[in-house]
Amino acid sequence: MLLEIPDHPAAARIAYCGHPPPLLLRPGHTAAALSPRLPGPPLGLDIGTPCYDVDTFDFGAGDLLLLYTDGVIEARNTRGEFYPLLERAAWKGERPEDFLERLRTDLLAHAGGRLDDDAAMIAIERPAGVIQQGHGNLRRDRPANLFSPAAGRVGARRLR
Repeated sequence: MLLEIPDHPAAARIAYCGHPPPLLLRPGHTAAALSPRLPGPPLGLDIGTPCYDVDTFDFGAGDLLLLYTDGVIEARNTRGEFYPLLERAAWKGERPEDFLERLRTDLLAHAGGRLDDDAAMIAIERPAGVIQQGHGNLRRDRPANLFSPAAGRVGARRLR
């Protein structure tokens, strides 16, 4: 998956290349999968000239994107049931790191404490204090820097 989160507009642009679709989360709402209209082939396959469509989704202030590998959704419990990520990914507005730790704990409990596949999750939050203005974001108290915590909060967890 290739993901672009521009400063303006408040959107995310995604080209799907064989990766599970990210989840869009808003505090107090049910998670929604950002499913592609037309997914492309995985990167690196020798199939001629691949075509990748780009889908655009709203990604506004206070929203969180959850990116994850198939090892997360394919983790099974003792009854052979897959991990229900869409049902379990309720975001309560906490820091991305805390959200991921809560999901990690739940995933490992579901899988009996052991995963059989590599699994990773990344949470990206667009901060609520950002004002859309022109071609960039301005924070009420200072200009946003793409690489500073003012521009957004990102959490990542290796699950094994």
